[in-house]
Amino acid sequence: MLREIDHIEIEASDGEEMAEFLKKLGYEELRQTEHHGTSYELQPGDGDGPIFEIHTVEGEEVPGINHIAFAVEDIEDATENLKNQDIDQVSDPYHVEKTGRTITNFRDPDGRRFQIVSDED
Repeated sequence: MLREIDHIEIEASDGEEMAEFLKKLGYEELRQTEHHGTSYELQPGDGDGPIFEIHTVEGEEVPGINHIAFAVEDIEDATENLKNQDIDQVSDPYHVEKTGRTITNFRDPDGRRFQIVSDED
């Protein structure tokens, strides 16, 4: 069902500063979006590994990992499978215009948020 990790979203006290830090470690910027204000998507320089999606904390958010997202081929089927497995708080799939991804959110037993994502429309 789940494939590789698609991305890890990190909420930083300063998103731009965090993006620059990752660049010093060899990450390359894929794009900036207007998701969560300004969001930076970076991938390892060799392209092998998950994307980090970075944005500056807003409101009541605190710096840290917001969620880990796994790629899936068929998000409708994968979502139904999560629901059938009695996973907590499985949302219905929805499209996020600003990132071009369709996502389903769900929670682990301790309440941490995870996602499954598809770049397919």
